Amino acid sequence: MKQRHKVLILLILLSSVFMMQGCGANNKPATKTGFMLDTNIEITAYGKKAKAGKAVNDAFNRVRDIDNKMSPKLPASSVVKINDAAGKDHVKVDGDTYYVIKQGEKYGKLTGGMFDISVAPLVNLWGIGTDKQRVPSQSEIDDALHLINYKKVKIENDNNIMLPISGMGIDLGGIAKGYAADCAKQTILKDGIDKALINLGGNVYAVGSKTDGSDWRIGIQDPLDSKGNYVGIVNVKDKSVVTSGNYERFFEANGKRYHHIFDLSTGYPSDNGVISTTIISDKSITGDALSTSVYVLGVDKGLKLVESMDGIDAIMITSDKKIYATPGAKKIFKITNEEYTYEDRR
Repeated sequence: MKQRHKVLILLILLSSVFMMQGCGANNKPATKTGFMLDTNIEITAYGKKAKAGKAVNDAFNRVRDIDNKMSPKLPASSVVKINDAAGKDHVKVDGDTYYVIKQGEKYGKLTGGMFDISVAPLVNLWGIGTDKQRVPSQSEIDDALHLINYKKVKIENDNNIMLPISGMGIDLGGIAKGYAADCAKQTILKDGIDKALINLGGNVYAVGSKTDGSDWRIGIQDPLDSKGNYVGIVNVKDKSVVTSGNYERFFEANGKRYHHIFDLSTGYPSDNGVISTTIISDKSITGDALSTSVYVLGVDKGLKLVESMDGIDAIMITSDKKIYATPGAKKIFKITNEEYTYEDRR
């Protein structure tokens, strides 16, 4: 899908906590920021080996490599080559892109098609977040939906990919950032860093623990308030935290808000009362794929899916300021905004 700007996640007291621990100048964290994968990113490494900056530089280079391969815009990317060849020929792609497409197929099956890497025709039609955003006609939406079916993507041997119908298109924006976060983590670990924060536009990976051994405290954006105001705090060690919300990318027309998280059963932005979904998992690629598909599935089906999977938890927020969460999430998530309350599923 279109590169998504996940919810702004506050990284609470990161610098101040580090300073309060009384670490010397030799242990200062190394931080690097930039713009890749159509979003702002920040990677911070902690510990004695972090000062030289090699780990964050290597991680940045790895993320940039993934962006170059999976961008829906860069002419030399594997994704653009696949889409340009739709209905004509197969394309031999790099190993990273092939793996992510295979993972896209996996999550398409797992979510009953609510996650679909062949969603590009619909994303391009609505144009949300671009200067071409508009509400399409029903006939246009119907035509786009006929082109969307992850099962039709031919994933062949030797890294060959083909879209059999002209007009089809893949978009890995709903999964590429998660994969990039996982790769950045592995790169940092190889460089001898075991404590770091990787933030790819809200796809946060908290590597290890804080320097004092305690949990990272990650604030979840209040979906009904301005950026920087949060509804609660997740306490994690060595976990990925990915959130999708209906306020991240949207436009308004005729008094109605149209956001970027599509319900592929209708072709319109999802409208089931859910306004934010957070997935906590060991792998960020999992959180990336599930955060939007669980959002569209809704509270009951979404949480049932998450609870059927090992090592994954979810927090879902609805427009009436109710919070629904898996049992594991309730143990590590503390509501700090009194306007929100936990609600039991019916």
